[in-house]
Amino acid sequence: MLNFLPGPVIFILSLSLLILNTALWGTLVCLGGLLKMLMPVQSARNAVTALMNRFMWAWASCNGGILMLIANIEWDVQGLERLDKNAWYLLISNHLSGFDIAAQTYLLRNHIPMLKFFLKKELIYVPIMGLGCWALDMPFMDRTSPAKLKKNPKLKGKDLATTRRACEKFKTMPTSIINYVEGSRFTEEKRQRQDSPYQHLLRPKAGGIAFTLSAMGEQFTNLLDMTIVYPDAPKDVLFGVMSGKVRKIIVRINALPVPQVDGDRYFAESEYRAEFQRWLNQLWAEKDHQIHALLLTQQQQDTQPTRTKPTQAL
Repeated sequence: MLNFLPGPVIFILSLSLLILNTALWGTLVCLGGLLKMLMPVQSARNAVTALMNRFMWAWASCNGGILMLIANIEWDVQGLERLDKNAWYLLISNHLSGFDIAAQTYLLRNHIPMLKFFLKKELIYVPIMGLGCWALDMPFMDRTSPAKLKKNPKLKGKDLATTRRACEKFKTMPTSIINYVEGSRFTEEKRQRQDSPYQHLLRPKAGGIAFTLSAMGEQFTNLLDMTIVYPDAPKDVLFGVMSGKVRKIIVRINALPVPQVDGDRYFAESEYRAEFQRWLNQLWAEKDHQIHALLLTQQQQDTQPTRTKPTQAL
């Protein structure tokens, strides 16, 4: 491990390695996407998708290797033992940093199917990125704007039907979808601007998770509620990790029953939407208390004469 080096040196080294890692596996995924486009048979396309998911697994594993090289991080993780790589999950999480997705894919890569995101349909036309996400079978959403709906009410429900068709392939392919329900990375400035009732979280937005559940809720085995905490990180978590300054990452995963959402009612009835939002707000209040308790426990441990010996991730 190279955490004895000065922070700027570690940052340059980690940035170089992360760029090379992403470029390597991203290029292979894009080449797989081109090959997949030429496949006339669905079974052959599925085989290419499985290979692309292995490439994403390799990207996540290499990220973990880079972490081991540049930092001596202790992973305090609970909840992995209840997970199944052959199941279907919708994962929701608090969002603190651009590093979150690297940490989560690395931690979960051997326990659940590789994470996928719902993406706006327009992103499929972004060079390289769009092809790579398509090759990985990321679901693209076709969202009709409120202005278009007002102009043409017949379009109501079209988005949901289109997304359901896009998710048909996941019925036979174990899948994990991740949704950051806060919609943005947490900062104290954003929390105050929102007048958030939570100490460590932004206000959760119910629309995205409701859309996902109404599109493919019957396919999910569980809702995974993940909480991630960097107790000793500076405000810029990503920079802190890449400079070797982050020493511990705490993760708690709770498998919950999948909420049932009627898409037609959700998008038509304000009280139905409010009820679902209240459920999500309560879940977020519990997460806020959990984060506060984890930070408090960590502060108490830091005052002890000896600390837990750092361990590597699973």
